[in-house]
Order: sequence, then C-alpha cells, then structure tokens
Amino acid sequence: MKKPITPCLWFDDQAEEAASLYISLFKNSGITNVSRYGKEGFEIHRKKEGTALTVEFSLGGQSFNGLNGGPHFKFNPSISFYVVCETEEEVDLLWEKLSENGSVMMPLDRYPWSDKFGWLNDRYGLSWQISLGKLEGSQNKISPSFLFMGSQHSLSEQAVQFYISIFPGSGIQHIVRYGADEGEVEGSVKHAQFTLQNQTFMLMGNSKEHQFDFNEAISFQVFCDTQDEIDFFWDKLSEGGSEDRCGWLKDKYGVSWQIVPSNLGELMGNPEKSGRVMEAFLKMTKFDLNILMNV
Repeated sequence: MKKPITPCLWFDDQAEEAASLYISLFKNSGITNVSRYGKEGFEIHRKKEGTALTVEFSLGGQSFNGLNGGPHFKFNPSISFYVVCETEEEVDLLWEKLSENGSVMMPLDRYPWSDKFGWLNDRYGLSWQISLGKLEGSQNKISPSFLFMGSQHSLSEQAVQFYISIFPGSGIQHIVRYGADEGEVEGSVKHAQFTLQNQTFMLMGNSKEHQFDFNEAISFQVFCDTQDEIDFFWDKLSEGGSEDRCGWLKDKYGVSWQIVPSNLGELMGNPEKSGRVMEAFLKMTKFDLNILMNV
C-alpha cells in the first residue's frame, strides 16, 4: 500500500519527548519506528552517535515523522493541524494538555463554524486547531492546514489547483469564499478543504500581514517507489521553487517537501548498510535510488 504523505516536524532534540506526549492524547496512536544518528556525517549534523534522528508515529490514523535536526527552524502557525473532536470531553482534554506551557491564538469558545473551537501553540511551538464537530466521509481526524497570508492570499486558489494537479487521488471538497462585507476581496478564498492522495488538507486565506511564513520546521514527505516517481514529484513541486540537500525542496509558495524513496527506512535499518546509505544521501540533492540501493 502506498505510504501516505507525512508531515515531518523539525525539533532540536525533543522529537521522542513530543511524540510520547502526542500519542498519550490521541486514540489509535503509537510510535512505529525510531532511527538514530551514526558517526557518518557528523561534520554536517553534529549529533552524538546513537541519538534519535527520526521518530515515526501515528496519531488517530495520521502519520507523522519527528526529526531531530537541530535549532535551525522553529514552528509557527503558517501550518497548523486541525483536529476534529466528536465530544466536548475530547476537546477539553486536548485543549488542557496541549495548551500547557504553550500559547493561545484563539481562545476556546463558540464560533460560527463550531460550537467549541480554539487555536493554540503547544509547548514546542507546534500549532493546533481543536474543533468540536463530526467526521464526514473520508475526512481525516487530523488534517494539515495551510495559512496563506498577505500577498500570498491572492494565490490561495491557485495553490490548491497546483497541488491537486500533481497528486493522484486528489480533489476539492469545498471552498468557502469571502463575502462583500467581510473586509477581504469578495470571492477570494476564506477556507478550502481538499484531498491529496486521498488525505484531507485544508487552506485558510486572509490578506493581513503576519510576522511568520512557511519554513522548513514543517515539511511534507512524499514517498516514492521508483526513480521515475522521485523525478516526477521533484520536477513538479520544485518548479518555480528551490532545491536543497537530502531530497528537500521548497515549492513556489514556500512550502517545504521531501521527496523520499519508500524503502529508505528499510535501508537505514540495515546495520550492514545504514552507515553507507546515510553517507551517500547526505551528499545528494535529489535522491538517486540506484546509488542508495547499491552502496
């Protein structure tokens, strides 16, 4: 089965701690794999051999990957995670636990779209929208939500169309537009819900300027079974954007993606090859599957 698009969360060294907190709060959750730094590439990653590199975990059916990448990037609300809770008790529990030592963006209250909703940044800075509601159809319990702000707001609908044109199993579920009396350009995107590879994503838009934007603290891993798939997603998503090392790129809107071989975890888990695999991919921009398979 095709691996889902997976949000990758950039931590300094708290990935294991954060994953443990999150899985304690959501049903049907757990840690699925932990990979660790080796001595290879120390001049780049500066991490002690044996410390956690990635922590793969699942929350309510949504896959995540926590990466201990160092202090370089910090979370901000440009990408948040929208959680649908079907009981008030669940809303209250998540709000209490996630807001502890965090900060509140929108207080827990009644809003036009939900009888109980709040937006917070947790103790690690990760942004969550907690909403009382009902899961409909194939909607995910936890959905990544993009915030297109300022000059980016006018590109909201273009961005949705761009993403659904690239991924199979994609489509627009609904778009809510601003009315004439809401202080925004009438007809522009207020909220959109769409699917990529049959996963729910959301997008919100407003023209107000904020002191944050998309960065590498949250990226999206796209897992590819073949070199042709790697080439396809790399070329499509990097068009008008920028390329970086180790399979990372930024698209034309500034959102970060990782185009990753599906078997990279298996290769990294092979004690006879893991060091050589890491040494090889640390030198790559776009992944070369043939080289990784044969180091």
